[in-house]
Amino acid sequence: MEFFRIRRDIPFMKHALVLNAVSFITFALAVFFLVTRGLHLSVEFTGGTVMEVAYEQPADLDAVRRVVQDLGYIDVPVQNFGSSRDVMLRLPAVAGQTSGQQAEALFAALKAQNPAVSLSRTEFVGPQVGEELVHNGLIALGLVIFGIMVYLAFRFEWKYAVSAIIANLHDVVIILGFFAFFQWEFSLAVLAAVLAVLGYSVNESVIIFDRIRESFRRQRKMTPQQVIDHAITTTISRTIITHGSTEAMVLAMLIFGGPTLHYFALALTIGILFGIYSSVFVAAAIAMWLGIKREDLIKPAKTEGDPDDPNAGAVV
Repeated sequence: MEFFRIRRDIPFMKHALVLNAVSFITFALAVFFLVTRGLHLSVEFTGGTVMEVAYEQPADLDAVRRVVQDLGYIDVPVQNFGSSRDVMLRLPAVAGQTSGQQAEALFAALKAQNPAVSLSRTEFVGPQVGEELVHNGLIALGLVIFGIMVYLAFRFEWKYAVSAIIANLHDVVIILGFFAFFQWEFSLAVLAAVLAVLGYSVNESVIIFDRIRESFRRQRKMTPQQVIDHAITTTISRTIITHGSTEAMVLAMLIFGGPTLHYFALALTIGILFGIYSSVFVAAAIAMWLGIKREDLIKPAKTEGDPDDPNAGAVV
């Protein structure tokens, strides 16, 4: 399905050097903010108090957040779970205050606002659990990257695998850089979004690489740069359809999903936008600079007089 067809190839690779310079600067800034400012990790990673309270009527989450903010907590996750009457809160650890004291003070404030509230559960998440989550999250990220690289190396060729991994890491680091710069809360949901972006980005790279392979077969007189431009141009309509529909869904979560889905949808939005950019101007450009050619994807058939054929010239 195509909305439109572009008759003349767009010279994307002509501007690859400038656009990759922009990518490098953005990547370097993201690394700088990650090193200097770090991520604002959520309670799941740093440890803290998890509270569950229940109301007789559907809870007013905005009113609950105002109570939490009045106690001095900023950006504390407040969300429904199970039903609209049940609310979960995650409080970060506070120096000089125990988990029990935090829960008691917050529940007293909630009780003063609405006497119908009841405390369902209080749980302390230790920092050791948070360290394990960070460790396991990094392992998951590493396994995903390794699996993607092996898949691309088998399906295409090592030059494509290297270029796709660099492009995917470019997307991940830039997402993390945004969260470090603005000090947005980095939670398990955001980590899940980062892993989803990895898969989403590699899918776009595979589509473009597939079209490059197809163009090498059909367009034998084109140079590798012209083949890449032709492959990207012919996938533009497909990119608009798939990424447009996906981004519409993500924006709906971002606008209407409330605070619970806000950072998850925000990470996906950044990842999708940069994923499109990196698949075209990072992955394809790096593959071009690594010297991809028709022989990398299409092995030449041996002729009857091929000297490398051990059976050449044999008579049966």
